[in-house]
Amino acid sequence: MSATDPVTGHPMSKQRLRLWLHMLKTARFVENELRERMRITYQSTLPRFDVMAMLDRTREGLLMSQLSQQLMVSNGNVTGIIDRLVQDGYVVRVSVKGDKRATLVRLTPKGIEKFAEMAAEHERWIDELMDNVQDQDIEHFIDALNHIRKDHQHD
Repeated sequence: MSATDPVTGHPMSKQRLRLWLHMLKTARFVENELRERMRITYQSTLPRFDVMAMLDRTREGLLMSQLSQQLMVSNGNVTGIIDRLVQDGYVVRVSVKGDKRATLVRLTPKGIEKFAEMAAEHERWIDELMDNVQDQDIEHFIDALNHIRKDHQHD
């Protein structure tokens, strides 16, 4: 027999389902809010922000294939994003010596500066959207979410 929540008396499986639905709804709300703010404030998209973040963490640059693998999107999707970032002067493509087919991409100084501005604003938005989460709850939430991933991760 399934365990029950001592407070509500509902089966724990139902409570976990409720938790999942609340997590999903909240994540979608926050993501949609960030997407809209990124569009309005920077005329940009979250995928572009994610690409710039990845390149900011790897200043020496990444191969296009590494970028798409780390972001878990297709090469075609990354190519379109990179094309626009190159057009805007935020990213440069560099040929790889000894491999004519490989291209390294990295942020330009302009891209580093723009990403720093965007990242600071992104952090402020997250802080604002989550300002009602109590300090003592933050570590608890992080630990609980980490346990879900660690306990059910496929190697």
